[in-house]
Amino acid sequence: MNDIDQLSEFLQRLTPLSRSCLLSELERLELCGVDMPGSSGVQAKLRAEFRKDGSTQARATNPSRYFFAPLELLLIDGAPEHANMGRISRNTLTPIWEWICRDLLPTMARDYIKAINDQVNANNPKEVLKTASIFQTKVVKVLENTLASAESAEFARGKLAQYTASRTAFDDVRKMQHVLRAGDALPKFNEKLPEKIAKFEDGQVAQITAQLDAFKKSRPDALPFALALVARRLKTSWQLVRLATKPAASKSAADIAATRYACVVPMVLDRLDDKRLALRIALRHNRILIARDLLADIYDTEYALKVRIDGIESCEWGIRLQQLMDAIAALVSAEVSRFPSNVGHILGSRRLRSHDTLGGKLSYLAWKGRDVVQDGAAAFRKLIGQT
Repeated sequence: MNDIDQLSEFLQRLTPLSRSCLLSELERLELCGVDMPGSSGVQAKLRAEFRKDGSTQARATNPSRYFFAPLELLLIDGAPEHANMGRISRNTLTPIWEWICRDLLPTMARDYIKAINDQVNANNPKEVLKTASIFQTKVVKVLENTLASAESAEFARGKLAQYTASRTAFDDVRKMQHVLRAGDALPKFNEKLPEKIAKFEDGQVAQITAQLDAFKKSRPDALPFALALVARRLKTSWQLVRLATKPAASKSAADIAATRYACVVPMVLDRLDDKRLALRIALRHNRILIARDLLADIYDTEYALKVRIDGIESCEWGIRLQQLMDAIAALVSAEVSRFPSNVGHILGSRRLRSHDTLGGKLSYLAWKGRDVVQDGAAAFRKLIGQT
């Protein structure tokens, strides 16, 4: 028996859920930059089973898809090994589901799977949704007890680690708990948002802020997910910072950090880290045009943060931003160095930093001019109020 036959025999011994979990884990490791010999062959075989329709994500069983449906708008592809406030990695769903079925609620999960399959076969979508909702409630209640103490939470973390080595999987369990506990509050909030927010300017910022304020009063634990839903509507992710910079007393990092939605700055940095990972994958697979677009977006985000937050360089946000940009610069440098200096490389073009062009510098001066006018007006109003 050759190696390929042995591999096929081994994979067939695994349950479909275990094979799906293995595929998610192999992809997660690849995205994290772990080079595993033979991984591509195993992934190809597993994709042939799970991805005959050409989709980019492992096909979970119907019961799990119904269970995780409330998370759909908050899922991100890939497997970032960094914080992603308000979002959940799609690749962690399979190991989480296996953990639920085998360790957290094995008997109830078995009953749920049977009930869902029966209702699907009977073509009864309302009962399917009802059955999923009931099981979601049960899981939330068990999680509340499981995570109530540090000891039981650590035991649960150890059990989940049997299905994935991801450092963020357990955090995703906690996020799942908050989303499911929020019930229909998040879908209702999402429905009230504009379809697209092309320009996140003052009027729109005020409107969205009012909606967030109302949501926060009833569901404070779910606020990061509401912010993530807002981010989905924006033309560019860095615009999210306007929820913090607009109401701030000034552009200083300290004043912005004091606003009620200051958490959007780390959320923008999370998305910048996502782009760093995506850039690494694009370069690894020689997708230069994709890498170019990612890099242009990265530079725009860096510029926007530095322009809108004075003194960011000396605060925690700025330290993380610099670390990300250093890592990105190393990726670009390694790619550009593969070509002779007299040839040049598209990723080394100054045009990618649009703010370094004449138009970009004029825009910067316009921003600074508007800031001076606004600061002067604020100071004048304050002075009038004191007299």
